[in-house]
Amino acid sequence: MEHFPWLTAIILFPIVAGLLIPIVPDKGDGKTVRWYALIIGLIDFVFIVAAFYLDYDFSNPGLQLVEQYTWLPQIDLKWSVAADGLAMPLIILTGFITTLAILAAWPVTLKPKLFYFLMLAMYGGQIAVFAVQDMLLFFLVWELELVPVYLILSIWGGKKRLYAATKFILYTAGGSLFILVAALTMAFYGDTVTFDMSAIAAKNYPLTLQLLLYGGFLIAYGVKLPIFPLHTWLPDAHGEATAPAHMLLAGILLKMGGYALVRMNVGMLPEAHVKFAPILIILGVVNIVYAALTSFAQRNLKRKIAYSSISHMGFVLIGIASFTSLGLSGAMLQMISHGLIGASLFFMVGCTYDRTHTLMLDEMGGVGQRMRKVFAMWTTCSLASLALPGMSGFVAELMVFVGFATSDAYSPIFRVIIVLLAAVGVILTPIYLLSMLREIFYGEENKELVEHEALIDAEPREVFIIASLLVPIIGIGLYPKIATQIYDATTTQLTGYLRGFVPTLVQPAPLPEKEPVAILRSPPIESC
Repeated sequence: MEHFPWLTAIILFPIVAGLLIPIVPDKGDGKTVRWYALIIGLIDFVFIVAAFYLDYDFSNPGLQLVEQYTWLPQIDLKWSVAADGLAMPLIILTGFITTLAILAAWPVTLKPKLFYFLMLAMYGGQIAVFAVQDMLLFFLVWELELVPVYLILSIWGGKKRLYAATKFILYTAGGSLFILVAALTMAFYGDTVTFDMSAIAAKNYPLTLQLLLYGGFLIAYGVKLPIFPLHTWLPDAHGEATAPAHMLLAGILLKMGGYALVRMNVGMLPEAHVKFAPILIILGVVNIVYAALTSFAQRNLKRKIAYSSISHMGFVLIGIASFTSLGLSGAMLQMISHGLIGASLFFMVGCTYDRTHTLMLDEMGGVGQRMRKVFAMWTTCSLASLALPGMSGFVAELMVFVGFATSDAYSPIFRVIIVLLAAVGVILTPIYLLSMLREIFYGEENKELVEHEALIDAEPREVFIIASLLVPIIGIGLYPKIATQIYDATTTQLTGYLRGFVPTLVQPAPLPEKEPVAILRSPPIESC
């Protein structure tokens, strides 16, 4: 191993630092421990940036920053971590959003030491999901990451927090069983038993088995993405969560589903992906239109934004199934973009609730004059969500649209129908977002609310958090290469590999022999 063990340090540092929180001197109000957690988050984010700039090569589509340590040789379980174009941008996103979420948790005073320990544990666990290259280890970190989310929802949530937390854990843990079964099947298939993702990807599975494995992974990752009809836990979880939990749910957890779909379903099971791709396209359109219509009808502010998130994630499915490098690149950019925009919107929901003490749009109205900075931040974040040109959402959705519309893997009629249906969701988004702003800030005045002393304008901490999120949102919108250059080599290679399995694109017709795609092939290394 010639480089510094960046990924191991990035994963373990916040977890170990979180375990030291009990000895941090604090009076019980959280004023000391919150600074401790924020400093740890910033240091870890600096590690991420250092690893990216010092040892990550944009032009290399394969695995980089590879580390492998023997853990349990009896079952061939290794601590194996690496990053490529699929993982690296999401690792950066995780560090950025989680650090801001810790800052957003400043008002937390109930059991602050436990809360910030869970935040730091999530920090390391989320990065581990994107970095690990061992299937059994992937399942373990996928499961362990659920525990902090469950506790944060059940302890610091709203009135129905136990119901929302229980539903979250049942859906996600139930889906995880499919990961375990599929992972064990792939590991034990053939002459060798291995959990290494590169070795698993190299195995030649019969098409029937691929389809079964693909279906199992799709259920598991469809819960997390989420995909209709496996989405119902998300509005309930968002409806009861606090602002920091919102930011992590929308900014990072949903992206785990999209990442895993590309990493495992697309990269490891290409022949099955060809069969399932039209289904993904249809599910993506259903996500976009159904969730947009449902969001339009919501009167609860949190649930409105939650359904908006579900709608936007539909573009990820369409991009993944487009069989074009532009479409897949758009799917990756949509995950990054929505991570930033979703986190900003849910943070604004938390700011609004702290002042109005209500989530019902019918009880709001006329607060624009009292909270001008809040209104300006809400408006800017909403414009980003409705894909205003010049912001990241516009570029990502445009790439998905054009990538799918120019795909020669589908008939022209199918492409036209899908584009037209997806456009319905795009049209609905500005309608429900702008009408939401009108009802909050310029609707009929609620005199009791308008005159309430807690109705103060944005604080410097809140302005800083939103400004920090808007800088990359606008930066990517004006110059998308900031983000796309990180993963373009990987997505281009993966798309070229996939197109060889689409019969209509192969000349001559026979399918190629299955070979492991380079993004899943580790370079030869010696165990540390």
